[in-house]
Amino acid sequence: MTHGMRPDTHTPAAGGGTWRDTATHHALLPLRLFLGVTFVYAGLDKLTDSAFLQDGGSGSVGDMMRTVRDSSALPALVDLALKSPVGFGYAIAVGELAVGIGTLLGLFARLAALGGALISLSLWLTVSWASDPYYYGNDLVYLMAWIPLLLAGAPYLSLDAVLRARRREPTEDYQ
Repeated sequence: MTHGMRPDTHTPAAGGGTWRDTATHHALLPLRLFLGVTFVYAGLDKLTDSAFLQDGGSGSVGDMMRTVRDSSALPALVDLALKSPVGFGYAIAVGELAVGIGTLLGLFARLAALGGALISLSLWLTVSWASDPYYYGNDLVYLMAWIPLLLAGAPYLSLDAVLRARRREPTEDYQ
């Protein structure tokens, strides 16, 4: 045996692979669950908060957008949202809910991850842009968290995997 090298001592897991193989196989599952639950919660929280879905007033999406307008990286994007703050609030809430459900179910997972990344990007460039230091703004962290799911999708324990398996099964018409 060469110095610094050791034989693989991993025990086989159910299904024939090692525990490390199993862990690698499901490595993105905790991230998927966290982002899915968080975005479902965020969407439902906005939809059930009567103060948020208002043009003005304490805790409203309109006041929040007016507050961050001058400190955002893209004031034009905030101005666009301010044309219909309530509509923008509903769009964000429904978008977060759809992204969260898609991520949890693993249904169109890459599309859900793209939606999550775009929501996080838009919130980072507007709402949390002025955070100093930058890492105090959580939207940038969420943007980075979506990237692995955007690249990998949800290949396991997902409806995408079920649909993919069905497409591979030969149909009786061709047998």
